[in-house]
Amino acid sequence: MKYRILIIEDEPVIRNQIKILLAGNGYEAEAVTDFRDVSGQIKAFMPHLILLDIGLPEMDGFALCSRIRAVSSTPVIFVTGQNTDMDELNSILSGGDAFITKPYHTAILLARISALLLRAYGSAQSETLTWKDAALHLEGSFIEYEGRRAELTKNEVKILYYLFKHAGTICPRNDIIDFLWESELYVDDNALSVNITRIRNKLADIGLPDFITTKHRQGYLLKE
Repeated sequence: MKYRILIIEDEPVIRNQIKILLAGNGYEAEAVTDFRDVSGQIKAFMPHLILLDIGLPEMDGFALCSRIRAVSSTPVIFVTGQNTDMDELNSILSGGDAFITKPYHTAILLARISALLLRAYGSAQSETLTWKDAALHLEGSFIEYEGRRAELTKNEVKILYYLFKHAGTICPRNDIIDFLWESELYVDDNALSVNITRIRNKLADIGLPDFITTKHRQGYLLKE
């Protein structure tokens, strides 16, 4: 399943940067360029998630989010340069699901997107992620390799989900923790280490003893 994300941002450079980032990470991204009928473009594109700025022409992001929320439960992430406590409060009151300030860390933005999509649509999807002949079954909560399988807890599934989604790159510990926090799972640094150890033990039992590599002071990397 390829998720559709709509970018509502009036700064062309930022808009294009986000669109390229999303496309490069497997999303179908579209951007609003005519702000006279944003609601119509939302209905036409039918996004799974919306990235929304606050300072927009015609109608500000808070008013637009309230209008969206009146007819839809589509996840909305505010991505904005307006970063006061009142801005964040208004984003919540208008129905926003997350609030990220510019300049943003791309890994954090992607983690927020992944978490919200998983929260909103994960229970209905039967997506299977694969890497090096290992298959992570999200709906069944297990990982399979050469006919052997290991059952996974909710935390373990989401940690592996993040690693599979970023396979081939080093995943910093803090980025994984931020992703789990946004998934409403409490995992601190020590708890992450415990979960990684348990996952490694389960992977070893099915023939994948070195599937997760630790990069000193950098994070984790799936076996290349």
